[in-house]
Amino acid sequence: MFEQVRRRNRLSVAMQMLEVMYHSVVRDVRKQHGNAFLALAVNMLQIVVFVAVFYVMFSLLGLRGAGGIRGDFLLFLMTGVFLYMTNVKSLGAIMAADGATSPMMQHAPMNTIVSIGAAALGALYIQTLTLLIILFGYHVAITPLEIEDWGGAFLMFLLAWFSGCALGLNLLALEPWFPTFTKMVALIYRRANMIASGKMFVANALPGYMLVMFDWNPLFHIIDQSRGYAFINYFPRYTSWEYPLIVSCCFIVLGLMGEFFTRRHVSLSWFAKR
Repeated sequence: MFEQVRRRNRLSVAMQMLEVMYHSVVRDVRKQHGNAFLALAVNMLQIVVFVAVFYVMFSLLGLRGAGGIRGDFLLFLMTGVFLYMTNVKSLGAIMAADGATSPMMQHAPMNTIVSIGAAALGALYIQTLTLLIILFGYHVAITPLEIEDWGGAFLMFLLAWFSGCALGLNLLALEPWFPTFTKMVALIYRRANMIASGKMFVANALPGYMLVMFDWNPLFHIIDQSRGYAFINYFPRYTSWEYPLIVSCCFIVLGLMGEFFTRRHVSLSWFAKR
């Protein structure tokens, strides 16, 4: 009777949702570590160690020229490792997003879409900062960095993030129904892409019978295309950026449908005995 109803237009609703998402992104980044700088440092250390291990392995085995690209060998490794780590980190971030049974959903402006969006943007924020800092340090401390098409290479970085988010959204929707299965799928995906992502070789150097073993993987196309933008003397002939984009969009649609269905049916009692 005495409740005051305030009319809001679409712009004010959108601004409120953006504010809620901003605070959710900050919370999601700080959830990884209490100190945001330490969270960034840990992520940087993981990538640097990854690149260093592959560099030492290729050097000891005498395979530095086996990549099929004439150019900076460390840049060749970084284009593969950066995109692989961005893909799997975004997948893990989406899977760890707050679901419909989370206590955070009891706050009125909060919903699962905001939670998923915040997890995706938080992963992109950390990975982008890591990418810029490592490339700047490499350019200043080791050797001047030459990338043929910065815009195209960065778009492939964004596509790797988008692809990981799309797959993570499907696993997030399935997790309340099949928790063990989804964790196993995520683990297999990460381990399989250590090889199947193609971060250690390029598609042009593979024979036909081996190419069919990898060209199903969207991340393989993304990494190969990124090297086409990064190196002036490499032209990808067997991969395309359209394929991972189409597959990711299809996964996004399926994931949103699955998340909506799960949100309508999930119950807190499902997790009581787990």
